[in-house]
Amino acid sequence: MAEAMRGVFTSLTQIRRTVFRELARIAYEGEDGVYDELDDLPYQIISGDVATYRESVFLERAIVGERIRLAMGLPLQGADRPAKISDGAEQAAKPETYYEPPLINIINFACNACEEESYVVSNLCQGCLAHPCREVCPKGAITFKDKKAYIDQEKCIKCGRCMQVCPYTAIIHRERPCAAACGMHAIGSDEQGRAVIDYDKCVSCGQCLVSCPFGAIADKSQIFQIIQAIRAGDEVIAAVAPSFVGQFGGRGNVDKLREAFKMLGFAGMEEVAIGADLCTVQEAGYFLEEVPEKIPFMGTSCCPAWSVMAKKEFPEHADCISMALTPMVLTARLIREQHPDAKIVFVGPCAAKKLEAQRRSVKSEVDFVLTFEEMAGMMEAKGIEYTKLKGDGATDFEVASADGRGFAVAGGVAQAVVDAIHKDHPDLEVKVEAAQGLENCRKMMKDAAKGKYNGYLLEGMACPGGCVAGAGTIQAVNKTAAQVRAYAKKSPHKLATENMYNKYLDVLERESDGVRDGDAVAESINAQKGDA
Repeated sequence: MAEAMRGVFTSLTQIRRTVFRELARIAYEGEDGVYDELDDLPYQIISGDVATYRESVFLERAIVGERIRLAMGLPLQGADRPAKISDGAEQAAKPETYYEPPLINIINFACNACEEESYVVSNLCQGCLAHPCREVCPKGAITFKDKKAYIDQEKCIKCGRCMQVCPYTAIIHRERPCAAACGMHAIGSDEQGRAVIDYDKCVSCGQCLVSCPFGAIADKSQIFQIIQAIRAGDEVIAAVAPSFVGQFGGRGNVDKLREAFKMLGFAGMEEVAIGADLCTVQEAGYFLEEVPEKIPFMGTSCCPAWSVMAKKEFPEHADCISMALTPMVLTARLIREQHPDAKIVFVGPCAAKKLEAQRRSVKSEVDFVLTFEEMAGMMEAKGIEYTKLKGDGATDFEVASADGRGFAVAGGVAQAVVDAIHKDHPDLEVKVEAAQGLENCRKMMKDAAKGKYNGYLLEGMACPGGCVAGAGTIQAVNKTAAQVRAYAKKSPHKLATENMYNKYLDVLERESDGVRDGDAVAESINAQKGDA
């Protein structure tokens, strides 16, 4: 469902993008009365007195109001008490402010209270003589009434056998879209049948929010805080994930992207695929050192939702998930060496990266996280038409390897690590197992825990298709994946081991223990850049 909706510009897309655009516009203008304008914003976005999408224009405005608050990183207010949208906004607008947890939120009065999982008989039932549905049901849940099949939901165990044997495809598997997309089984129902999230299970992958066709689920944003930092005169640098290719149109167009960031007020832009190269080298080293002598298998570390799920549900194998720093963190540390006072913004496809950036060990490196959809709203606020930009003439980053850029697509991380291992150990067999979607990742971990994947490298991706299918992406998944692969081939380097920044990896690793050698590294990196 989530993948099918991606890349289709729907009314929900328009509402989300409009909220981001208008909030960014207000933040950029920064005039007196900005908080009064926030309170008026639902009336600007939903004008008139006739409902367009729901049964009431007042409900539409209330939902938009909640979306505005979430986009500012503020908590939901609900409909049970009078409150202004701008309540708490002044404090939240400070450049150093992070959003208030939780990250993923359900606007309960926007929820359609969809039914939970069930198998039901449609009007296609012909009441056939064979009655195969009744014969295969292990619980006797199917009877016939008025020559039509009937399923007793109290007896049904949802095995799906009846649906499989029906010759008329008359039996439907009905499931709440958000719950179907949630690989953590974290979504249940309240007393009114509305969706609720069990935050003890949720890993903030965001697949529920892009699967809800009613727009009842949204994550919190840091658009307002990022723009406040820009307006305050801070040096704000973007670290852009490899999955940027094609998100705003075009086929890579690094020059256009750099110009777009400049117009938005960013001081610079770096490629997170650099950090992906360093992460690859780290994981290749760990695999050679630890598998199978110290740990039976090793799981990749770059997807935070996958790694959190694996460690949370399989604590006895938590040490089997790689301790390599993620590409986001490694890239941010490289930037921090040269720009110690800068605000660093990770720009990418992932909702879970916002959660990762809240970790104490990461917070000092990554100041903010911005999704591609949020950035699109910012560009609209500034009137930037990406494909019409001339660019600065620099058509490529010319630093990261093809393998590092391939991190964005499912299978790419494992392939990069295998290639790095084979650089010095060409005859070593590296067995790989990969899974996409948290349900499949869990199955992979269960098999690994049973010993099925001893000696293996496991790649886990929370989003089906990889990072190109993250909750913050804009374009169709398959289209973006193809464009990322094509862009990766343009790199002058094939292997992550060829990245010139690998020589600083030891220093960057040590800094995770609180040791910084920033001046020496920055001086060396600047010199290396001058030679490149």
